[in-house]
Amino acid sequence: MQITELFIKRPVMTTLTMLGLLFFGVISYLNMPVSYLPAVEFPTIQVSASMAGANPKTMASSVASPLEREFSSIAGLQSMSSINSLGSTSITLQFDLDRNIDGAALDVQSAISRAASDLPDEITDPPSFQKTNPADNPILYISIRSDGLPLSSVNDYAKTFLTQTISTIQGVAQVIIYGEKQYAVRIRLDPRELASRQLGIDEVKDAVAAANVDLPLGTLEGTEQSLMVEANGQLNAADQYDDIIVTYKNGQPVRLSDLGLIEDGVKDERFSSWHNDKKSLTIAVKRQPGTNTIQIVDDIRKKLPWISSQMPASIDMTIIHDQSIFIQESVDDVKFTLELAIALVIMVVFVFLKNLASTFIASIAIPFSIVATFVVMHAFDFTLDTFSLMALTLSVGFVVDDAIVMIENIVRHLEMGKPPMQAATDGAREIGFTIISMTLSLAIVFIPILFMAGIIGRVLHEFAMTITSAILVSGVVSLSLTPMLGSRLLKTKSRIAESDAVFDRIMGWYKTSLHFCIRHRAATMFASVLLFLATAAAFYVIPKGFLPSDDEGIIMGFTQARQGISYKAIERHQKALIPIIAKNPGVKEQIQIIGVPLSNQGMIVAVLKDPKEREKLDDIIQELMGPVNSIPGLATFLVNPPMIQIGGKQAKGDYLFTLLSPDSETLYKAAAEFNTTLMKQPQLTGVTSDLQINTPQVEVVINRDLAGSMNVSANAVENALFTAYGERQISTIYEVTDEYKVIMQLKPEFQKNIDALCMLYVRSDTGNLVRLDALAEIREIAGPVTINHTGQLESVTFSFNGKPGTSMGEITQTVSQLAADHLPATVSTTFEGTAGSFAESMNSLYFLLFIAIIAIYILLGCLYESFIHPLTILSGLPSAAFGGLVTLMVFQCDLDLYGMVGIIMLIGIVKKNSIMVVDFAIEAEKTGISSLEAAFQGATIRFRPILMTTLAAIMGALPIALGIGAGAESRRPLGLAVVGGLVFSQVVTLYLTPVFYTYMDDFQTWINAKRESRVPSENEL
Repeated sequence: MQITELFIKRPVMTTLTMLGLLFFGVISYLNMPVSYLPAVEFPTIQVSASMAGANPKTMASSVASPLEREFSSIAGLQSMSSINSLGSTSITLQFDLDRNIDGAALDVQSAISRAASDLPDEITDPPSFQKTNPADNPILYISIRSDGLPLSSVNDYAKTFLTQTISTIQGVAQVIIYGEKQYAVRIRLDPRELASRQLGIDEVKDAVAAANVDLPLGTLEGTEQSLMVEANGQLNAADQYDDIIVTYKNGQPVRLSDLGLIEDGVKDERFSSWHNDKKSLTIAVKRQPGTNTIQIVDDIRKKLPWISSQMPASIDMTIIHDQSIFIQESVDDVKFTLELAIALVIMVVFVFLKNLASTFIASIAIPFSIVATFVVMHAFDFTLDTFSLMALTLSVGFVVDDAIVMIENIVRHLEMGKPPMQAATDGAREIGFTIISMTLSLAIVFIPILFMAGIIGRVLHEFAMTITSAILVSGVVSLSLTPMLGSRLLKTKSRIAESDAVFDRIMGWYKTSLHFCIRHRAATMFASVLLFLATAAAFYVIPKGFLPSDDEGIIMGFTQARQGISYKAIERHQKALIPIIAKNPGVKEQIQIIGVPLSNQGMIVAVLKDPKEREKLDDIIQELMGPVNSIPGLATFLVNPPMIQIGGKQAKGDYLFTLLSPDSETLYKAAAEFNTTLMKQPQLTGVTSDLQINTPQVEVVINRDLAGSMNVSANAVENALFTAYGERQISTIYEVTDEYKVIMQLKPEFQKNIDALCMLYVRSDTGNLVRLDALAEIREIAGPVTINHTGQLESVTFSFNGKPGTSMGEITQTVSQLAADHLPATVSTTFEGTAGSFAESMNSLYFLLFIAIIAIYILLGCLYESFIHPLTILSGLPSAAFGGLVTLMVFQCDLDLYGMVGIIMLIGIVKKNSIMVVDFAIEAEKTGISSLEAAFQGATIRFRPILMTTLAAIMGALPIALGIGAGAESRRPLGLAVVGGLVFSQVVTLYLTPVFYTYMDDFQTWINAKRESRVPSENEL
């Protein structure tokens, strides 16, 4: 090739060009951010609104529905779901991967503005949004507490200094305070005192609101100076409310303290958090989709010393869990794996070549190819993550292949007695086309991945782009730097392992066995057919998975008590979990949270010890499941949080299965029955759902005719009920750094049962007090604690896990069949989250495998100008797939995302060996020898480079297959598939390819003969 000769003849140009690539590669490497995974999150926005005291039905119909109607018209909206509970609505909007989150946020804001006119006037907190996924796990947990200060004071410092400072950091989406204890003045009224003084509860509310004011008062303007007017209208503490005069009776003032108890309290009494066994506040930091966790946490840690300096010394602030530590350790381990792979590959090269010059020339291709790839990665804004570094690790075994083939061919010409310059020129010219064929056919394997859609395509995009770039760069290096160095460093007497007795013996065995296979070609082909059938069977029977679980060192737990449970009861239940979890030897510390996301639910964050000091995370979960579910009345679900959160719903298990219907009655009945069906399945554990429609409720049925005759409106009734039992925020205290609420309700002893409602009086329009039970029927019913929507339909979502040993494919197939057998036709179903993406991905991955094979066939057909010989080159693929699948099954690994990538990679690696055999055989046959002899020569002469390149590829993947280091267990299936497939296919293809070549060549000869027989001779014309 003329280009290769140019590089050989101009060593200075070649050297400077390669050094330039090396220089820019190092600069690119130093400027690339570090992350665990590529930016794979769906742009997600959470919209929240609240209306104090409103029941779930009211929130769903009057708040969620108007907003959802407007949101549904936003371009690029992929999914929409909402949770409507007591006084609260949360809507999660998830957009297409290609949608810019800032543009989506503008559309969401416009939709909120359009829906504003349809929202009720009584809404407490108008809709607002945050660029965060509520299902995402926080990247940082911080515990903050004090032995000397009340939690309300600690809360002030946390909210004023800690959360506000962290929120300003680039990439932070949301800072949540779990167990928040914001200060509030609580007014607890005694209905008997109100009745004895003929006072309605709303009169008290109005009196307090009028007494606590902070209005603008203006200024006094004199001739020489201006004076601002100040007044003491603001009441800042509970004791200042005691003397508020509500009214006068018999000329005597009735003060607020006469009607009940006024005390310093907190805004939310039903939320609590513990760090180990001490009450505390838990700060959870969530990041925006697509941002870098390590950079965000590093910026937060830099701010923490200043934040601490602004708070009293008695406040203790402790980082409980830092996700960036696991990410950094994982990336460091992958870097070490890359370095180990390079060392192993160089060792293999030296063992085979036994020549320092040849080893140096081959090995130098590795750093040049890898470092130059960093330029491409930086240009495409890739990160140094586990996928891109894993691609480079696997490419180590490939990038050296072309150099080995080039050196081996140059040395073969040296052995003919040619001088180094001539040997390098002739060797490069002879092998150049083969190297181009191998490089392009290997690179094209990964091209279809670049065009995959969805979350799988985004995950694999960096991997495919990185490994493709490394392969193409290695081809350039092998056609430029390698022959140039060979012409200068190799000598006339250079040999490659010419006296290796072990290799000679192996070669002898191979020639003998190959002769046997060629003599029994039919039997060999029959064995290949059986192997193809075995490969298809292996694809069918191997357990299918999606994303393997990582060991991040943290367990997420979710607790659920009976519907309608009181705060004190669930607090007692959940605190009982603390010693149970602490007893496990693998647990380092824990966080317990009550009241999130619903009043009868809670959360657990169990932080584990160093992996060297404990068992595997999944094993610890299995150990804890029994003890944590031994508390009567409390169900606990433990999960290993995934690094890739798919979907916007918080999952209490690995699987999410959603039922939808426009008919809520049919939906709820079918969901209740289906829950029983799922719980009977032996493959499933931890079955639960968000169906909570049997919460004890009190229904006040107003007799409108009777109420009208007494001049009492429905509005007056509901206002009185809201003030008495809804923790109504009747006034606001404004401070410099924050604002605090004044909350009114009845005393706790008058809120315990249904009889308390009979003591409530309502003021009529004529001024009379009417007892509530005199104008309304009060009865107990059951109702929903939440109403959930998916899209704009009411939905019920089931969460569950699979029994150990069951694959995701088995679970999804079983549940889908159960749904088809037991659910009515009006109820539709869908898998969400990871399971939903799994169902979509497996078909696309199989299709991708097919597309890759077709792409390789087209390329090889174009390169060799043949329809036949590409089939010869591809004949070894079933053996590679079979070896990879069997290895996965032997090591009890599912065929998951990593394993499928390994199978796809085998396509490229194995056919490189076939290309070397077929390419040589085609050229040899042109000299006049038979196809049998040409195939035999091609296989035996290329045996050494084939063996070298295969072992190099095995050594490149071996560190991944060993699965050592943080997060390495999840990557192990990829390494196992590559190593197992290469070992098996190496043996098979060395025999099958030559035999297949002879048949294909005979077939080609037959076709040519047929074609020639149809062409008329000159005598016939």
